[in-house]
Amino acid sequence: MLLRENPVLQRELLTNLRANRSFVLMLVYQLALSIVLLVAYPSGQRIDLTSDSSAARQLVDFFFLGQYILASLMAPTFAAGAITGEKERKTYEMLLASPLRPWVIVIGKLVASLTHLVVLIVSSLPIIMLALPLGGVSVYEVLAAYLWLVISIILFGAISLACSARFRRTSASLVVSYLIILPLVILGALFWRGLESSGNLRLQVATFFLPPLYLAVSVLLSAWTARRLLYPPDVGSEGNEVVDLEEETRNAIGMIIQRDQFPDRLFAPPRRTALMHDDANPVYDKEIHAELFSQGTLMLRLVIQISMILAIPLMAVCLFIWPQYVAWYISYVLVFNILVAPVFSAGALTSERERQTLELLLTTTLTPWQIIWGKLLAGFRVSYVLTMFLMWPMVLAVILAIHLYGSNWLAVIVYFLLVLVAAVFNSLSALLISALCRKTSVAMILTYALLIVLYFLPVAAWYLGSSVSLTPQLLNALQQIGVVSPLMTAFSVPLDSNIMLDSSDHFTSWQRVVTYFGIYLLAIAVMFSFLATLIGNRWRMVGSQR
Repeated sequence: MLLRENPVLQRELLTNLRANRSFVLMLVYQLALSIVLLVAYPSGQRIDLTSDSSAARQLVDFFFLGQYILASLMAPTFAAGAITGEKERKTYEMLLASPLRPWVIVIGKLVASLTHLVVLIVSSLPIIMLALPLGGVSVYEVLAAYLWLVISIILFGAISLACSARFRRTSASLVVSYLIILPLVILGALFWRGLESSGNLRLQVATFFLPPLYLAVSVLLSAWTARRLLYPPDVGSEGNEVVDLEEETRNAIGMIIQRDQFPDRLFAPPRRTALMHDDANPVYDKEIHAELFSQGTLMLRLVIQISMILAIPLMAVCLFIWPQYVAWYISYVLVFNILVAPVFSAGALTSERERQTLELLLTTTLTPWQIIWGKLLAGFRVSYVLTMFLMWPMVLAVILAIHLYGSNWLAVIVYFLLVLVAAVFNSLSALLISALCRKTSVAMILTYALLIVLYFLPVAAWYLGSSVSLTPQLLNALQQIGVVSPLMTAFSVPLDSNIMLDSSDHFTSWQRVVTYFGIYLLAIAVMFSFLATLIGNRWRMVGSQR
């Protein structure tokens, strides 16, 4: 009943695997992996099955790590909206009222969400087998790696499904899932790279220790999700959990958000009790006071608490113990903003379409500029304030360690500007994609895909080039392309004990930093102009029909 005669599983599989995007995704996934293997394949390596090839081991490790990180980032996009999608489509109560048991629903949603991802992983096996003739890697190591990868995907899917059952919106479920999964992905990558030299130990841990542990946690999370579906607290409100702010404050675990006090009112302002000023932007006022936080502050509390828990050890190591690694902390801040910015901006216009209020918004007396600024500033304000909570340790480090940062005050200012420009670009790109898409979930996934390509792909390309010992000319070209990534630019900011990516680079450090700001400021201006033109044309079209 759980798998063979599960109507939830059958329906989800039919709608997911038969869609055109499934075949396109598989084609793109296979082409990307093939290109990576083609570029990294050692052309001068002589095939010898009796010798140990370090090049082959590095190739397989990089291939598997890339697939592990990519699959881990994709898992929440498939599972985080499994139950929140039912709530958003107003079919949540119909699902609970069906004769299906909670475990049937949970297993059906989980298996259906991860089947496509598992198919992608299994389909990459023939590609990785091409590296085995180089020697140095056994078939058992490859199978153990894929076993651990599949079990990890199941764990990440169970985490995302639990978040989907707890929250009402896919955006909230997605960002909390990423905040929980990202540290596990980092620890997994460190485990795989750290035990690279001890192949037998890594093989045993990946085969006999981690899979049972991951499966046990997955079962516990699935049991919690099934219990929540059996005793749902949000039935009777069309999937909207009724929020009592006083009750929520009394039962809050950890920090409590005081909406009327500083600095909480910066990202969670109190609900309006007086009339709006005549010169106020009604779009911005409506978004910041009602739309973003109409369902309570649980998601905000979790985001702040999880991010601060992760930031404390990074802050101690990167800012005080080894200040030469300050760029790693800035990279963590940038990754955090990448996670939260689409949550508050990707649904700015798609939510109007989903509620069928976009035409009403465009027929008001508001100008396109007021609509754009109101939507952009509301989402940017929340995501940037949350990001600044992670940047205040930089100020604390400058004050407490003036002997380390006193001569680097310009670099500290550049770090703040780097985060500011990236935050503006992230929010604006999410808003632009929201104007082009019809569904919030699609807009969020496309925004994450765009940011991953711009920010992480140059880093992965440079790392791959360094691992396979490309020519200095190609490495220099990859480093110049990496200027579009703020993660690589953060390492280019000169410090007294700076970590340089490549000392033979023809561009100086400050030239790369200036180039980054020039590219992104131009991109922000172009995107804003295009968005204004898009909204303006739609606004004039609606106005001509009135």
